[in-house]
Amino acid sequence: MFLLDTDIATLAYHNHPTILERIQNADRPVCLPIVTRLELMRGRIDAVIKAANVQELLRAEDALARTEAFCSGFAIVAIGTTAAELFVRLRDNKRAKKMGRGDLLNACISLANDATLVTRNLKDYANVPGLRVENWAG
Repeated sequence: MFLLDTDIATLAYHNHPTILERIQNADRPVCLPIVTRLELMRGRIDAVIKAANVQELLRAEDALARTEAFCSGFAIVAIGTTAAELFVRLRDNKRAKKMGRGDLLNACISLANDATLVTRNLKDYANVPGLRVENWAG
């Protein structure tokens, strides 16, 4: 299975041709970890809440609906017990500690599901032992 990190999912959302081709031709299922879905939706939800006028509110609501539709095209992979336990263990790892919590959770979900994480952020993820990563954008 391939799991898309938020940066790659965002490129797919914006119809990046290389990313879309890789998704369509993948030899394994391409899914979103729940953290990627949450990060994509958080920005859209914040835009609805912070909208200052009718036009902004309607634009934000439309973007929220489009993002929900995009996410619905992928199976969502939950955190689960194994990933949660890995997260607790790895967040105390000196090297992995430097990562953001969302990135570390995505790494743990990938490890727990024996998946390859697709990201442009190869440098930070290199701090997670045993994690397989690929960059489909470059």
